[in-house]
Amino acid sequence: MASGSLGRVAYILALIGGIILIIMGLLSFVGMAIQALMVMPSVIGSFGGSVGAIIEIILGIVAIYGAGSATDLVWAIVLIIVGIIAGGLGGILVLLGGILGLIARFV
Repeated sequence: MASGSLGRVAYILALIGGIILIIMGLLSFVGMAIQALMVMPSVIGSFGGSVGAIIEIILGIVAIYGAGSATDLVWAIVLIIVGIIAGGLGGILVLLGGILGLIARFV
């Protein structure tokens, strides 16, 4: 497989992973809001879940922004770190995109 097509696969994986991260973060955020309306938990408990959802959205935005530069050394490392921090399906796709971008850089 040529490094150009490997870079393209890295871009697509990181892009799809970033989109999934944003969607999952938005769903978590909406779920926390609905749960807060139904159960009326403490403010601090709701705040903790909201922060996690916001961090997931921010990581998704970083992944989408970095997907275009997945074959650059710095952005490939950033995508790997984002994938490790985010976790889940989106994080795995971003992690794979960063690894493939790193491989495409040196092949």
